[in-house]
Amino acid sequence: MDQRSEAELLENSGRENNQMELENRIRNLVWTVSGDYSLNLKPDLSRYHQMPNAVLYDTIRQGAFAKYFDRETFGMYLVKKVYSGARERELMTAAQLVTEQAVSERLERERPGVKNFRRRAWEEILDSDFAGLAGSAVGRLKIAYIRKKSAEESGKKDVLSGDIRRWMSHLDTAKNAADTMELIQLTDQLYNETTDPLFEKKHGSLKDILSVTYEELTEYSWKDFLSEDLYEDALQTYLERVTLEMTSFELEKTEKEEQTEASLVQKKVVIVDENALKRMYSYVECNFGRTYLSKTEEKSRNHQHCRGIHSDCSLYYTEGILKNPVVNNYQLSYAKKQKDKNIHAYYEDHRTVKQNVKTLSQMLKKALIQREDVHFSASDHGILTPSSLWKAGRCENAQLFRREIKNDALDFVVDILIDASGSQRVRQSSVALQAYILAETLSILKIPSRVMSFCTFWDYTILHRMRDYEDPREKNSGIFEYITSSNNRDGLAIRAIGADLLKREENKKLLIVLSDGKPYDVLVNRPNARNPQPYRDREAIYDTATEIRRLRLQGVQVLGVFTGKETELPAEHRIFGKDFAYIKDIKNFSHMVGSYLLKQMEE
Repeated sequence: MDQRSEAELLENSGRENNQMELENRIRNLVWTVSGDYSLNLKPDLSRYHQMPNAVLYDTIRQGAFAKYFDRETFGMYLVKKVYSGARERELMTAAQLVTEQAVSERLERERPGVKNFRRRAWEEILDSDFAGLAGSAVGRLKIAYIRKKSAEESGKKDVLSGDIRRWMSHLDTAKNAADTMELIQLTDQLYNETTDPLFEKKHGSLKDILSVTYEELTEYSWKDFLSEDLYEDALQTYLERVTLEMTSFELEKTEKEEQTEASLVQKKVVIVDENALKRMYSYVECNFGRTYLSKTEEKSRNHQHCRGIHSDCSLYYTEGILKNPVVNNYQLSYAKKQKDKNIHAYYEDHRTVKQNVKTLSQMLKKALIQREDVHFSASDHGILTPSSLWKAGRCENAQLFRREIKNDALDFVVDILIDASGSQRVRQSSVALQAYILAETLSILKIPSRVMSFCTFWDYTILHRMRDYEDPREKNSGIFEYITSSNNRDGLAIRAIGADLLKREENKKLLIVLSDGKPYDVLVNRPNARNPQPYRDREAIYDTATEIRRLRLQGVQVLGVFTGKETELPAEHRIFGKDFAYIKDIKNFSHMVGSYLLKQMEE
């Protein structure tokens, strides 16, 4: 298509009466500009009749952006940013500015006639959206951007000052961006500076944003961001909408435009139908790895543990997606990357880790030696006792020997249970190192130990076994497969792990729980559900504390190792009582945890 025929298409398309033909023409325009005929989009015809030039210009930009950059990667970043707490309206405005700057000059070089449509589009946008844009800092930046570009096209100079000048300077770098990640970094910086300077402190860095997993996004309720006719497959629908809007230059108007930030908080209820429930097990299997239990064992454990407040729940036992993958999917790729990050964190801090292992093992070994109480008992075998020889032939059941009897100081078994919910995402590697220190110490002392993590996705509490009781020391490296996602139903996980621990023959049983003190799980609103409330706040804390008290009454010692924020300490105290350790610095890990373990040995 030459420039003249393209211009004719653009000029005449507004006069088309047949909507289907108009829609096809707009699609063809995107395909022509991008060269990608697989792009799927739905032109906004209702908006076209109000702002034809803006719609046509946005359509051209969609094609150009798809040609030069990765449209889906950029769109997924925006979805993750909203999931993490960003305000959608302002984020989309920042994204629109960045994508405009990234492609406008490239597009103009290829298609000079696009300047006329851009100019008319900007006029329509300012006439329609000026008041709305002026209400936010990033909106005012958008106004300044349009005015500056319009002035440059007219050979004039627009004077900028203050923050607008600085932000415009940042924005100007987009035209030389080499790849999509540079645009993502710029959008993130622009949003944080213009809209929420404390975003990183409250919600995490760009690295944290990008580490959000697909199943976390799936579990999030996107219905706050969609109209009722778009509820089905909400995440995919929202992603498609965001991908279209990020190259739109109009201010998005919705019925929920005035929503407060609080209303953008994750929903506490996930609504599923019967078809989704049927697919749920398969989804869990694909994203967490195959289970190592038989169907009979699985059913038995669910019947035994999933009662009361957990009566609508299920347990899923796995050795992880890396050991038992079902398909080669996004989650498998993410798990490999996170394992590499955990191993990298170990090598960066391996001296501290090894010193902790050495210190902790020496502390405990010394205490164990002192516990080795030796006494002797008369026996029919062992060491001959000369003073008893007179009994020979004179006494029935004469015991002429003495046998050495030792109290086994190593009569311990330990379970290490790690919270693997999404709230631990920012400290994944740190938590993995703490568990590794414990496992290495116990292996050196030849104390049987098992390491498992837990998280909850929909109905399923996933228990990921990283090492088993009798595994050799080399298996401790499996702890670096620790990965976080979704929610955490602490009470159910502790109930299930505690039941296994109680079956062990050792006299001394110890459960160590590494968590952030925030049990939280959404409610799956399924047909005939028996539990009407999400698992959170007071009820969840009470349930978790009850399970711990129940284990203690049955002789299991329970230690909480707190890995969360200081503001959550009161909840940790209500759950574990006085028996918890707060690790601020991993260098002090061995001393903090060691003092507690010594106390248990003395008892």
